[in-house]
Amino acid sequence: MLKKIATKIEVNEQLSREEALWLLNDGTLLELGRLADHIRRRLHPDNRVTFVVDRNVNYTNICESQCRFCAFYRTKDADDAYMLEEEAIFAKIAELVQQGGTQLLMQGGLHPDLGIEFFEKLFAGIKSRFPQVQNHSLSPAEVTHIASQSGLTIRQTLERLHRAGLDSIPGGGAEILVDSVRQQISPKKIGWQQWAAVMREAALLGMPTTATMMFGSCEQAEDIVEHLFRVRELQASGGTFTAFIPWTYQPGNTELGGTTATGVEYLKVLSLSRIVLDNIANIQGSWVTQGAKIAQIALYFGANDLGGTMLEENVVAAAGCSFRMSREEMIDLIRGAGFIPARRTTTYEILDEY
Repeated sequence: MLKKIATKIEVNEQLSREEALWLLNDGTLLELGRLADHIRRRLHPDNRVTFVVDRNVNYTNICESQCRFCAFYRTKDADDAYMLEEEAIFAKIAELVQQGGTQLLMQGGLHPDLGIEFFEKLFAGIKSRFPQVQNHSLSPAEVTHIASQSGLTIRQTLERLHRAGLDSIPGGGAEILVDSVRQQISPKKIGWQQWAAVMREAALLGMPTTATMMFGSCEQAEDIVEHLFRVRELQASGGTFTAFIPWTYQPGNTELGGTTATGVEYLKVLSLSRIVLDNIANIQGSWVTQGAKIAQIALYFGANDLGGTMLEENVVAAAGCSFRMSREEMIDLIRGAGFIPARRTTTYEILDEY
């Protein structure tokens, strides 16, 4: 089977679900890594590894979804529930700009009182004050919630948000794109078809998007493979995914509990992502959940990008997993792994090479 798979990869032929499942279950870590690294070198022969200077601003932690894997959300009446004022958000973005940042990622909970007017006003204010920043915000679950709160279709919601200053959509909330898994870990959140519907509409509007996967909670190998193929099929049908970001469930302080995936499991799934997603240019390594050393290894297992420096990150940190990285540390990390560091925009335009 391995020889057949390697031959298909050599001639740019897509793998089947069965072949991908065999790799995940029966392929060794080094076998997957070798195949993924071959594809990464073919797609990115310049030996360059990219990153973006960004900030995650979590505008609220009040959320009706209350996912079992999440340690960040709070109910509206909780003592530590919060909602950031506009000026506090603007101050955070100003700090990002002062540090040469180009990407703002705003995500929060599914707040029961926030309709589309709140976001239109906020995004217009951001765009007028910080036109140089890419507003890469709101997960498909948030977009769907805003649409429901406002009595609008997904298309109408995205059109209005885009006009107000929303530039692109991150792929958060994908978790595993299999509804049987979603029912176990996030029963109140949108199903996989609704997640996909937001991404299709965003693509029709010409908005760049990304796709993610959170694995290691309670899914099976078949579910991971199905997730990858659903992302690949969405991209093939006109998607605008610029990157795919797999990351591991962090069980600390969560209702779901359990243990996190091992470094070996992470690298196998990362490699399989690079192998299966032949129509998505970039695969991000997750230093936020894996730390710097595994992130360096990930660059030899299919990853060509290390995401953002993240001036601020609160959601994963709430689960007890907190890493920080400056631009200089990111450059040193990439260089130390044997690659050329390059700072990029959200849409992978190269700004600086170091």
